Amino acid sequence: MAKKRPVKAYKNLKFLNSREARPIRILAEFSEPYHRFRQYEIDSTIVFFGSARMKPKAQAKKHLKTLVEKYQNDFSQSARNELAAARLQVRLSKYYEDAKELSTLITKWSMNEQNEDQQYYVCSGGGPGIMEAANKGAKQAGGKSIGLNISIPHEQAPNPYITEEFSFEFHYFFMRKYWFVYMAKALVIFPGGFGTLDELMEVLTLLQTKKINRKLPIIVFGQDYWQEVIDINAMVKWGTIAKEDLQLMRFVNSPQEAFAYLQENLSVDK
Repeated sequence: MAKKRPVKAYKNLKFLNSREARPIRILAEFSEPYHRFRQYEIDSTIVFFGSARMKPKAQAKKHLKTLVEKYQNDFSQSARNELAAARLQVRLSKYYEDAKELSTLITKWSMNEQNEDQQYYVCSGGGPGIMEAANKGAKQAGGKSIGLNISIPHEQAPNPYITEEFSFEFHYFFMRKYWFVYMAKALVIFPGGFGTLDELMEVLTLLQTKKINRKLPIIVFGQDYWQEVIDINAMVKWGTIAKEDLQLMRFVNSPQEAFAYLQENLSVDK
């Protein structure tokens, strides 16, 4: 009786998920997106970065109203803290709405109505918050958009507005970052936390050191937020960056201002 054939290495899930097979998994996260983007002839994206924690304005206001009713006779410190956090969410929800509006403007502008082509595709990190707003704005404009999701313990379930064939799931942050930057023709950085700062600073470093040696406009959205979080001018004062490095990014405060800057620096063939 013939022996059962052993499982081929490329079908051996135990091996593929092992430490030894890490190079294969990394290569897969390069090759599969590369194949898919070529299949759909996508080579130009406008990438949105920003917090996963921001809510749509209507949702944030509804949550605050619920808490106000719940704590109307509760003056405890915990109640005050929860109400303060909810009021802040209402304030931050402006950025969700702005991201959605900007994505809609970009997508409508980049679409060729005669042959239904898109020149630029809005690309997000695929999760909630600003990422969701970006994908939602593109969908509302009648266009397609990309979501580069990452598997982490919280916050990162794919949002429902990503175009299905352009929804990706990454394990490795550095491969996800590669695909954010490789096809990007512009970046829009909304208020965010550690992840957003990481993405912004890495791209600025690549531009500063000429590792990215092409024109790549960076729009930093929400000047009040960013100037409180990062004192870029202090870096110039202390001599840790050159004054010319400030030209690597443009601060804006409205979707219209951001869109006008993109139109000045990018072109669309109609």
